[in-house]
Amino acid sequence: MQEITVADLKARTGIPLIDVREEDEFAQGRVPGAVNIPLSQLGERLGELPPEFDVICAAGARSARAAEALAPHGYEATNVAGGTNAWIAAGYDVER
Repeated sequence: MQEITVADLKARTGIPLIDVREEDEFAQGRVPGAVNIPLSQLGERLGELPPEFDVICAAGARSARAAEALAPHGYEATNVAGGTNAWIAAGYDVER
């Protein structure tokens, strides 16, 4: 599984970001531009996923599981280490 830091994520352009936190967590604050597809709904929403994207959650564990689970289905999902918590801790902008 590929992994990047929040600094890497901030510098990236052109790669979609999927946030796999639950809807209530997503509503509390997210990386600008992130699209919410909760981990609990991921299996039924595979058709909404681009072939390559970054994946984030609160701390990195759920997104890592998502990236690993999606790899056999042909998706190239790169996990964001530290997740949204690390993004906020770094002082980056948050959408609400």
